[in-house]
Amino acid sequence: MKVAIVLGTRPEIIKMASIIDEIKLKGLNLVLIHTGQHYDYEMSDQFFLDLELPAPDYNIGVGSGMHGEQTALMIEGIEEILINEKVDILLVQGDTNAVLAGALAASKLHLPVGHVEAGLRSFDETMPEEINRKIADVCSRFYFVPTEQSAINLSLEGINRNNIFITGNTIVDACFRNLKIAKKKFTNNSSIKLVKINESNDNKDFLLNLNELDNVLTLTLHRAENVDNKDRLNNIIEALAELNDLNIIFPIHPRTKKTLENFGLFSKLANLKNVHLIEPVGYLDFLFILSKSLLILTDSGGIQEEAITLDIPVLTLRYNTERPETIAAGGNILVGSNKEKILEKANSILNDENFLNQMKNAINPYGTGDSGEKIVDIILNSYKNNELKIEAPDDIMNSFSTEIIAIDEDITVFDFEKKNNGNIRIVYTNYNDNNSIEFPLDDLNLKNKFVVFDRYKN
Repeated sequence: MKVAIVLGTRPEIIKMASIIDEIKLKGLNLVLIHTGQHYDYEMSDQFFLDLELPAPDYNIGVGSGMHGEQTALMIEGIEEILINEKVDILLVQGDTNAVLAGALAASKLHLPVGHVEAGLRSFDETMPEEINRKIADVCSRFYFVPTEQSAINLSLEGINRNNIFITGNTIVDACFRNLKIAKKKFTNNSSIKLVKINESNDNKDFLLNLNELDNVLTLTLHRAENVDNKDRLNNIIEALAELNDLNIIFPIHPRTKKTLENFGLFSKLANLKNVHLIEPVGYLDFLFILSKSLLILTDSGGIQEEAITLDIPVLTLRYNTERPETIAAGGNILVGSNKEKILEKANSILNDENFLNQMKNAINPYGTGDSGEKIVDIILNSYKNNELKIEAPDDIMNSFSTEIIAIDEDITVFDFEKKNNGNIRIVYTNYNDNNSIEFPLDDLNLKNKFVVFDRYKN
């Protein structure tokens, strides 16, 4: 069996690491395709070595460019590789242009696509990632979703439940796996030296020792809706200025720094004594910094997942999120760029031990760290059962009617579908003030529930 994986960005490499491990462990053939859209040290072969991963078999080398140009080059390159390598399945992860290109290229070749982290929805179509993930899901055959909510999103969009697999999120695997590597890196010198940036840009003369700091808050800020909005940036800086009891470590992206300078806000931020601006750091260094943090302030999607995995409270500088499970679990709070809300929640974490413990002890909705193993087992089982081939149908399709049915008998989803010749899309509970939607797993008991059901006609 031959599995191809398309990777384009650092988060994809990180989140696919445990799947690559499992493919190698099970002796399967792996074709690793790097799109080369962000080529630097962190995206070079050295990054794969740092994470103890095999180097890519192919690097398409598309470079930077407009979305359309970049995606078209990726599709062309991926298509050629897939044809030549004769793979059995293509895996993509997340919501980048590489995911979009890989899913489109494979589906046009009638190759099954497995979408890792499928079903996420922010319901904000101004985000390019939202478009990418929705198109990728349309092209996919296997949906490896991190949570039940992601599975429900897909069911409501009409995806057959039998193609949806709740596996947890590979970010949990990645955090546990890669934090061990990061700690090995600092075994002999547990202090991590950070190059601090000051206003004069004479940044080589001052080193910040992480181990000398307490009450560390790690800040990341890169989304256009924040970075390109002067009022939002100013609000966030004013909130940081009042968090005097925290040592704020901010690995500042060059684009963010330039925007702050253009808005005349860089000096205001750089002169705050509790804020330590540092150059961007490598992934393993950053993971180590996160692990030492009391609190995280971010507008990143992936860091929301890493925070709850590492039991660190996170305040998200956004007004919506495609990771609502972290909020429902209690480990994440949306604060937008509202100064008062940022200060209120940060001070509660600092000064209210019960509040802090509730956030730290939030149950991780993304699993226990075995997602990669589950995903590869599902693929391997499908291969053994000859379920990976996509072929034109030989049978005339059955028509069906979609019905809402109240169930009063003691019966599982599996038995109900067998008895009634159809497929359940979604399950709704309205019993004893319990109003909720559930994903129709095989063994879910349907008594006193409603189902949206496709009944096939012979």
